[in-house]
Amino acid sequence: MTQVSEAPARTRAQISERTLRKDPWWRKPALVATLLTIWVLYATVRVFTGHWYWVPQYHYLTPFYSPCVSGECVPGSSSLGQWIPAIPPIIPYAFVSLPFVLGFRLSCYYYRGAYYKAFWRAPSACAVREPHASYSGETKFPLIMQNLHRFFFYMAVLISILNTYDLVQAFRGPDGAFGIGLGSIIMLINVVLLWAYTLSCHSCRHITGGRLKNFSKHPARYWIWTQISKLNTKHQQLAWTTLGTLMVTDLYVMLVASGAISDLRIFN
Repeated sequence: MTQVSEAPARTRAQISERTLRKDPWWRKPALVATLLTIWVLYATVRVFTGHWYWVPQYHYLTPFYSPCVSGECVPGSSSLGQWIPAIPPIIPYAFVSLPFVLGFRLSCYYYRGAYYKAFWRAPSACAVREPHASYSGETKFPLIMQNLHRFFFYMAVLISILNTYDLVQAFRGPDGAFGIGLGSIIMLINVVLLWAYTLSCHSCRHITGGRLKNFSKHPARYWIWTQISKLNTKHQQLAWTTLGTLMVTDLYVMLVASGAISDLRIFN
């Protein structure tokens, strides 16, 4: 009878030197950490500011405050109505969508690898000595919560639909008729890229074709899966691009709403 030996205990890769790399491997993680920190600080300040998020003349609403359902929201900014009375400043006006947006981004497969390396150094990089003695992956709390990513994806689709509605409203002039301004175009670019980032998600690719056993019997789903797969190759670029467009959109709306600049009107 053949005796089966026990599998060796899981341990980190042992490298005696601090690193075997000769290139400046630390630059990319440092850059990622810097950019993510800047974005998080900006977004945090803006979400809790409570001002300069709505331009009533042109119906511009920053995505950081959509949907604005608090009784504190300025008139006209509550596209879905005001669900609750005034809330304390410690609670963001867009408290309905922000948890799902954050959950979708934080559990994103690309972002996981990016901030694991940048902040936790788990792992730091290939051929670099591990700073952690043990490794449990995403099998324990809180990282096991990353498995909720596919459910956050469903909510992200709904939020993208809401952003699209806000975009349609932004193509209105002061008289309520059709109008175009620089803000409209900025919001359009942002919404298109947000849709591209959402649909390029690995979960979306799995939902459209991951469970199929025979593509030839499902030509429509196979075509959709193929297109999503092509978009999926750009997921990393879209992850960063949409952070930039979100910041630019919010900054532009803030500047116009505060009176610092005037919206450049193209029509009406």
